Amino acid sequence: MSAQLACLTGDVPAESALRVELEGARGTVEVAVVRDSDGELHAISDICSHGAVSLSEGEVEGCFIECWLHGSTFDLRTGQPTSLPATRPVPVYPLSVDGERVLVDVDAPLTFS
Repeated sequence: MSAQLACLTGDVPAESALRVELEGARGTVEVAVVRDSDGELHAISDICSHGAVSLSEGEVEGCFIECWLHGSTFDLRTGQPTSLPATRPVPVYPLSVDGERVLVDVDAPLTFS
């Protein structure tokens, strides 16, 4: 598959997240489309790698999202956890904007060294 419509830019206010479900090659993928404090949009897995709960329900501050259940924070750019108890990253997906359309490709997660 390729990038697909996740939402519109106006659906995600600054420092907030929107949960969307997209169809990938292996089935439904839960994604958090997040707007950071600088207004940049990001797409990460909506499932916390520690507690398996929705990250989109957490707080967004700067380029980080905090899991509401145990307080782990994740870098929106890399998916890396920046505080315990999470130790594993969450997938980050390519995101592009076409006019007002936010497009995400859940079949091509980004990798970071």
